[in-house]
Amino acid sequence: MEQMLRLWQDTGLYNYTSGQVIMTGVGFLLLYLAIRKGFEPLLLVPIGFGAILSNIPVAGIAEEGGLLYYLYFGVKTGIFPLLIFMGVGALTDFGPMLANPKTLFLGAAAQFGIFSTLIGALALNMVPGFEFSFKDAAAIAIIGGADGPTAIYVASRLAPDLLGAIAVAAYSYMALVPLIQPPIMRALTTEAERKIEMQQLRPVSAREKIVFPLMLVVLCALLLPSAAPLVGMFCLGNLMSSCGVVERLSKTSQNELINIVTIFLGLTVGSKMSATSFLRAETLGILGLGMIAFCIGTAAGVLMAKLMNKLSDTQVNPLIGAAGVSAVPMAARVANKVGLESNPHNFLLMHAMGPNVAGVIGSAVAAGILLALVH
Repeated sequence: MEQMLRLWQDTGLYNYTSGQVIMTGVGFLLLYLAIRKGFEPLLLVPIGFGAILSNIPVAGIAEEGGLLYYLYFGVKTGIFPLLIFMGVGALTDFGPMLANPKTLFLGAAAQFGIFSTLIGALALNMVPGFEFSFKDAAAIAIIGGADGPTAIYVASRLAPDLLGAIAVAAYSYMALVPLIQPPIMRALTTEAERKIEMQQLRPVSAREKIVFPLMLVVLCALLLPSAAPLVGMFCLGNLMSSCGVVERLSKTSQNELINIVTIFLGLTVGSKMSATSFLRAETLGILGLGMIAFCIGTAAGVLMAKLMNKLSDTQVNPLIGAAGVSAVPMAARVANKVGLESNPHNFLLMHAMGPNVAGVIGSAVAAGILLALVH
């Protein structure tokens, strides 16, 4: 009888807490959104499954000695986000941005959401139940860039206790780009503005594509060394893809390496969604601030495009300003889709890729500025 009682006390049914049940449900919800709705499945599947594994009582999968505990070393040290940034760089084409350098301003404007949310996170301390330090606020603010690896990198450096909530918010809003951005884009533009057709982009030479990442690394080293890890790995991946002499390395970065690291990163992020660290008031604040940051970033990009039209004879379609958030390439696809609704002959995808790529660089630079301010 005593053995039976001991066996019962070792079961999950006996040890499950209400918080673990809730977080297990959140894990299944993320899997549903990924599998059924197609929202960022490459990341939400491992994150959701990691959340389920980390909330299994007694198993200790995410505790010291467990698999996810050791995998978390790659997040804690910043290795996983940086390797993913290298893969993203290898998958990125700087051509559209170099063909129309003005789109750099759109990518920069979209980062306004990051710095406005930094102020918002600090202001939230006036509400009872919230207590965000400057480091916490800086880590939360980076969600506005809609760049998952950057958000994870900054959170791992500044607010590791908030990593789970920040990562889920960042990737959730990236996945919800097709739902969040179009209403903002339509509200801030007229029908005539959405119909603007842009001139065909000029061809960009291979030499330009090789020189640009090298120049970007040098500028980063001289002006903002704190952003060098992110910008450097991004430029390394892009250079391997552009130079044409290391095709094997480029393909590995774009496929095998980034896929393996994505699995590990997703599982370890999910492991931080335990009931004890996730179910608290700060999490709701992070999710709310992340949404505000993303909306402000989208609006700032569109408004910057409208301002550029006032100051220049060459018109740009304001819709591509929304692609300044660095959700690559989903934000560019959304801009193209909304443009086609108003003008079936208006193909904005390649034009929108300019601010989209600029947004990736902008979010890395913003991360460097925040890290420099903290340290």
